[in-house]
Amino acid sequence: MFDPVEKLKEFIRHPSVSTDPSFKQGMLGAQNFVSTLLGSLGFKVEVVKTDVHPIILASRGGDPSWPHVVIYGHYDVQPADPVALWKTPPFEPTVVGNRIYGRGAADNKGPLLTNITAIGLLLEENPNLPLRITFLIEGEEEMGSPSFPAFLSGYTDRLKEADFVFLSDTALPNEHQVVITSGLRGLALFDLHVTGAKGDLHSGLHGGVLLNPIQALAEICASLHTPEGRVNVPGFYDDVLNVEDWEREQLALLKPDAKSYQEFLGIDAFHVPPGFTPFEAIRFQPTLEFNGIGGGYQGEGTKTVIPSKAFVKVSCRLVANQQPDRIKALVIAAIKERAPKGVRLEFVDQHKGEPYVVVPPGRPNTPKDQSPVLARAFRATESAVTQVWGRPPLYLREGGSVPIIAEIKRATGLDSVMLGLFLPEDNLHAPNESFNLDVMKKGVETAKRIFAAVATS
Repeated sequence: MFDPVEKLKEFIRHPSVSTDPSFKQGMLGAQNFVSTLLGSLGFKVEVVKTDVHPIILASRGGDPSWPHVVIYGHYDVQPADPVALWKTPPFEPTVVGNRIYGRGAADNKGPLLTNITAIGLLLEENPNLPLRITFLIEGEEEMGSPSFPAFLSGYTDRLKEADFVFLSDTALPNEHQVVITSGLRGLALFDLHVTGAKGDLHSGLHGGVLLNPIQALAEICASLHTPEGRVNVPGFYDDVLNVEDWEREQLALLKPDAKSYQEFLGIDAFHVPPGFTPFEAIRFQPTLEFNGIGGGYQGEGTKTVIPSKAFVKVSCRLVANQQPDRIKALVIAAIKERAPKGVRLEFVDQHKGEPYVVVPPGRPNTPKDQSPVLARAFRATESAVTQVWGRPPLYLREGGSVPIIAEIKRATGLDSVMLGLFLPEDNLHAPNESFNLDVMKKGVETAKRIFAAVATS
């Protein structure tokens, strides 16, 4: 059996940045690494070509009566920029204490390799394990999975043969408390371009006779929130479901510390919708954010110009029951209505993702037709986590998004068991990303017990 830490080092060395074509060789290297590793464990590996980056399907068949799990992950990573802020080279893995540093260490190469290692050890101990397994590993998660819908349309029937999906692309609140993620927020993204004059203008010769696009954009952006922190768009909250009592009770068991969270963020005060704590807001409430804004002169010193154009990048995180297309249409309609005269608007559509919620067994709102194998997987996860980590897991929604999970549910009906493995201090998407190797070790043992229990129950 391979050494998982050494394998993770090898995996990280492939600079698999999916959004940048100059990293083509890194993407190919990472894809070949995963394919070869799964092949060495006896899986039948299929590399499915897409319009951008291939999807890896690796299968272990068996008796049709055996349970069947799809294990999801992704081999692509975020860009390493700004590289100057890294303390170690982003694609040269470095172990310091119980952490391994490198881009993709926590998102998602470390957690993915944790689950591959667990399966490898399990099959080494029991080659006849009565469990069918399909690894589904994509290379476009960090760019919105544009090829995934087309892939699903061609592989829906094959994936429908499974009983549930298992993944580790979600978070832990700390290294001692495991969370089984019960919900992910969806996404609706677009860019807004505001244009005034046909070209940039001298602010002395022409200032005072036309509306500056930056001013117009600022007025539009400022109108989209109330001072209390709610999104100021008619209909934005209409479809938001009430939070179940058991969800609030699970969050209370976490005993979240608002002061520590504020210090971690480095802010003087929270800004949350009325009636919600910061920890409830990031799990149960939708948002509208400005992710980038620009216009006019950006260089050193000054340039007294009235710019012709300004832009803002907008994203909405959506909760269960909200539809990305509807929310995007509502926000765009509000912008059009509030835009001042004298400027022209252009909207550039970006990617989207459906929100996702799964209810574990034994809850008041558990679906009556829930798959018995899925219920068994949840109970196996609870048991394994309690045994390995010394305390039971919590079921919590998460503020982040894994849009393809909802896509899989929509196309195949399969729900997901999401075992979190990365930590807040792992710096996902930021410089000095790392992965806790103690978490990895516990994660391997946990996943191993989960899959063994699902197979033998």
